[in-house]
Amino acid sequence: MGAGVFVAGAGCDNSPGLCRADDKGPTLPRHARLPINRCNLPAVILGSLRFQQHPAPLKLDGVEELHRDLFRRLDACAGPERRGEIFRDYMTVRFRLEHLDEAGFSGGPRERAKANYVRMLRGWSFDSDSREGAVLKGWVESRFGLLPRYHGEPLREGDTSAYQRYVEMRAQGLYGTNALEAQLDLVYAYCQYEFARQRPGVSHLTLYRGTNRLDEYERQGAGPGGSRCCS
Repeated sequence: MGAGVFVAGAGCDNSPGLCRADDKGPTLPRHARLPINRCNLPAVILGSLRFQQHPAPLKLDGVEELHRDLFRRLDACAGPERRGEIFRDYMTVRFRLEHLDEAGFSGGPRERAKANYVRMLRGWSFDSDSREGAVLKGWVESRFGLLPRYHGEPLREGDTSAYQRYVEMRAQGLYGTNALEAQLDLVYAYCQYEFARQRPGVSHLTLYRGTNRLDEYERQGAGPGGSRCCS
């Protein structure tokens, strides 16, 4: 939360003379979010247009504290390439990615045990509706409280066949893996850290994404100038 100014005797702070922002913008509906999450901001804020316009640092609970040694090493390194090497080495050692027996692997489908963060991100990048995509969407749901709204087809209610298919794919993607969601936690924390190191003071990064059938998107409400903001 940013610092504010208290005006004595001014009455309600929603008075038109005081509040110059539009506090009645679209908000994330209850059916698209969880009441709790594992980060420092609630889902209703993360899914709002206001957060996109005025972002704040978003941290996962306990990740930086648990891996403080990694971030101390990153702080001491000036070059991004070397920081990337430090991160990859840390992931390999921390999660025993090259020695699965030390992580408790004792038989079974070895290809599932090898399903690490690299494979998840690669699979998701090729097909966001894949098993890897279901794992990433489930991770977002768990950490940020933002429910998936599409996985191969619209996800609207928890008792539909579409939602059950998504849950099954997510479970299959996590089964037999080595702390996969904890690996993704650290990937996220590192990316946030690296962005701040390479672009200090920058609040927004413009990304371009192709999409089809925009008219089928769920819409939260009218944005500035009458435009519609899609969820």
